[in-house]
Amino acid sequence: MAQATQEFGDWPLKRLMTEVCGSGHKSADDLTRAQATEAFERVLADEPDPTTLGAFWLANRWKRNTPEELGAYVDVMCDRVEYAEPNADPVDCGANYDGKGRSAILGVAAGAVAAAAGTPVVVHSGDRVPTQKQDAYKHVLDELGVHTELTPADSADMVDETGFGFYYQPAFNPAVDDLWERRDMMGVRTFVNTIETLANPAGASTHLGSFYHLAFAKKVVDTFVESEFHDLDRVLMFQGMEGYDDVRPGYTKVAEWDAGDDADDAAGSEGASFTDFEIETAEYGMDLEEDDLAVDDVAAESAAITEAVLAGERDGPFADAVAVNAALRIYAGEDADSIEEGLELAREAIDDGSAHEVLEALRAF
Repeated sequence: MAQATQEFGDWPLKRLMTEVCGSGHKSADDLTRAQATEAFERVLADEPDPTTLGAFWLANRWKRNTPEELGAYVDVMCDRVEYAEPNADPVDCGANYDGKGRSAILGVAAGAVAAAAGTPVVVHSGDRVPTQKQDAYKHVLDELGVHTELTPADSADMVDETGFGFYYQPAFNPAVDDLWERRDMMGVRTFVNTIETLANPAGASTHLGSFYHLAFAKKVVDTFVESEFHDLDRVLMFQGMEGYDDVRPGYTKVAEWDAGDDADDAAGSEGASFTDFEIETAEYGMDLEEDDLAVDDVAAESAAITEAVLAGERDGPFADAVAVNAALRIYAGEDADSIEEGLELAREAIDDGSAHEVLEALRAF
C-alpha cells in the first residue's frame, strides 16, 4: 500500500514533474539534493503511482542527471544496502547489471587471475535485470558451479577465503531489487541502471566500472565525490565491450581518479588527479578484434572459456583478453605500476596454476 504523502516532504514526484524536471530536455531544471533525496525515498517506498513514476524516470533520462542528483540517489540506495566488508580490501567491479548478449563475459576469469596474483576482486549483479535482461556475472558463475545466491556475510567470507567474491543484488540491495517489475514495464534504462552498479557492497576503496563515453566516466567520478555515503580512494572507468567491464580489443579509453591527490579547489573530474590513458592491445603483441570474442550462448560459453583459460588449456584471443582484463584489475588495485607489469603477474598466475586454484576454491566454497 502506498504511504501517505505527508510522511515525506513537499516534493511528490508529480510536483517535481510540473515545476522542475518535466518540461523537456531544453527547459527542464535540475533537482536539488534535497529534492532528489525525497524523490527516490518516495520511489523506494512505492509511493508514486506507476504512471507518475514512469514519467519521472523518463524526465530524468531526457534531461540527463547531474552528479548532485545521482549522488543523492546513490545515498538513498546505500542507506538500504546491507554491507558486508571482508578483511581484504578488494577492487569493486561494477559491471552493468542488465548484462551482455553478443560477447563473452571475461570478468570471472580475469577476477580469478587477479586474485591469484594478489589483488582481491569483488563483482556483483542481479538476475537478468531490465532492460536487456541478458547474462551477467551471476549466470557465468552458476554455469561454473559456484554458489551465487549468498548472504552478504557469506560473500565477504568468499572474498577472504578465495580472493574473489560475488555479491547477489536481491540479498544486499533488496530495495532496488523490489523495483524489478516497474523497471521491466518501462522498457528503457533509467538512472537506477547507473546507481545500482555503484552500490559497492563490500565497502571497497577502489571502484572499477565501465562506460560508453568519457563524459559518463567523469559523471561517475563526480557522483562518488557528491555522495555523502561513499569515501572512495580510487576510481577507474573504462570503455568496455557492450558497456560491460571487459576491455575492448584494439583501443580502450581508461579514466583514472585518485582522491588523495585531488586539488581542494577542483574536486572530481575537474581536478588534477583525474587523468585518462589508452590500452592498445596490439602493443602487447595481441592480435585481437571484437569478433574474436563473440559467442552465441553467453553464459555457457563464457564459463567454458573461463575454465579452459584458467586451466592453461586455451591460448589465443580469449586467453589474451583474460590476461589484459586481469592486468587492469591488478593495476586498479595498485599491485602493479603499469598494465605491462600487471600482464606479467597475470600470466604467471595462469601458468603456475594458481588462477585455476582460485576457481576450484570458489566451487568448494
